[in-house]
Amino acid sequence: MKNFIYIITVFILFSNCTFNKVAKYHGVRFLENKQKNLIINVSNKNDIISLLGPPSTKSSFDNALWIYIERLVTKKPLIKLGSDKLLKNNVLVLEINDKGLLHKKIFYKIDKMNDIDFSKMKTNDNLSKKSFVYSFLSSMRQKINDPLGKRKKR
Repeated sequence: MKNFIYIITVFILFSNCTFNKVAKYHGVRFLENKQKNLIINVSNKNDIISLLGPPSTKSSFDNALWIYIERLVTKKPLIKLGSDKLLKNNVLVLEINDKGLLHKKIFYKIDKMNDIDFSKMKTNDNLSKKSFVYSFLSSMRQKINDPLGKRKKR
């Protein structure tokens, strides 16, 4: 009877496991293939929306700037503690002119991502150093607000 319970328990635990990797998509799928169908000075806004859908980000300065994103994340093996692994990170930047035609397109792949090194230098904070006048005036303000020094501190 105990063996039967163990077998059922193991079966229930492993029946929920899968050997397929879980992929989390964000944005437009197959962006690299779809962007090849967009032709500069031929495709218009309606063509772009019918092919790719609404943009992830819109910006309107001199020319309209539409940004489409494709991101695919999966989990690393259990040995790596199941952290996220970035498989695809594609960005398509489309610039649309005043007539509504595609003026310029730039496609960024994950290979073109740059590692950014941040500076180790620190800036001096001169604002935290209080001058003699500031400290004198703040002590005077404190004495005016509480002349006997009996007010509770907040």
